[in-house]
Amino acid sequence: MKRKKWLIIAGVLVIIGIFAIPEAYAYLTKRNYESEAITQEQVPEGYQVATFAGGCFWCMEPPFEKLKGIQEVVSGYTGGDTKNPSYKEVSSGGTGHVEAVQVYYDPEVISYEQLLQVFWRQINPTDDEGQFVDRGFQYTTGIFYHNEEQKQAAMESKQQQAESGRFESEIVTPVQQAEEFYRAEEYHQDYYKKNKVRYDFYRGNSGRDDYLEDTWGSDRELDLPKK
Repeated sequence: MKRKKWLIIAGVLVIIGIFAIPEAYAYLTKRNYESEAITQEQVPEGYQVATFAGGCFWCMEPPFEKLKGIQEVVSGYTGGDTKNPSYKEVSSGGTGHVEAVQVYYDPEVISYEQLLQVFWRQINPTDDEGQFVDRGFQYTTGIFYHNEEQKQAAMESKQQQAESGRFESEIVTPVQQAEEFYRAEEYHQDYYKKNKVRYDFYRGNSGRDDYLEDTWGSDRELDLPKK
């Protein structure tokens, strides 16, 4: 009985460690808990910007970063009024921001239209109250265009998805003009690499992959060049 009790306690401690260590480390190293607005000058030369919201930004980085032609994917916040919001403020739902990613891509290698196809394969576009296990406006989806060409491409892509017959409900993902984008705290960047165990635990229990497999099946993975 004592052995079983200690095994249970050990298991609980492991789970606590998985979830608490990244935040504790960030606090102890006094990392900046305010986000930073990204300016045009910070966009890598020769690259264009695509901005997408798909729920938890941890899950939106990997699908794009593995593709050839992608220089970087940045997790952050957009759409709200609060300047330099922190993760705690955004996640509480009080700032009007959504979690989003900015994708820096080489248009000579990968097109915006292809990025849109990748985007649809990461989300549930019929959910206007969050994404999977994460609930609240801050986890809703969105396409944020940076010019008229992106706007037109996004609208056409959304219409194609609506007419595909793949979704049982109306597609509610909005297409709207890009607003100021704030880079999230550094410990959120490339989270799936820095904290693989915690990320895998979260993602595996979020319901995202189950939904995507049911919805897309063999069409879930696009035949695009990888790095």
